[in-house]
Amino acid sequence: MSVRLYIGNLSEDLTRQELEAVFTEVADSISTKLITDRKTNKCRGFGFVTVKTDEEADAFIEKFNGHVLNDNPIKIEKALPRAKEKEDDLEPAVSTASVPAPSGARKGGVNKGSNAKARKGGTSSPDLESVQPDPRWAQDLEKLKQLLAAQTTNS
Repeated sequence: MSVRLYIGNLSEDLTRQELEAVFTEVADSISTKLITDRKTNKCRGFGFVTVKTDEEADAFIEKFNGHVLNDNPIKIEKALPRAKEKEDDLEPAVSTASVPAPSGARKGGVNKGSNAKARKGGTSSPDLESVQPDPRWAQDLEKLKQLLAAQTTNS
């Protein structure tokens, strides 16, 4: 049975090969995974090492916990198992079929729009002439209106 170890406090510019090189001196049959940021592709500060037995895991923790790697003392501990949720195992705490919907609520959520306008003293249906366009798009919107007006008069 394999044991997964959490490796924390890693430097941002650490590579998977550097991490693997440190640990291969103790055991050859290890698997390393460095967690990286999707945008920058740099290390997010942690990773995982998988070893074959509990004895190897304990030896890794004993030897490398607090070991300085790229000016950072690393932290090693046994990783918590991943939570595997199955729909069959989950039961809802409250059955939503027996709970009445609040008055004025839409299906799938609370009707926030009309309540927010009522609290502000506004009307629930805004007048189209009073709505101002986004200033970033006002010029483009005006051009589109003119093109549409020209099309409707030509046909």
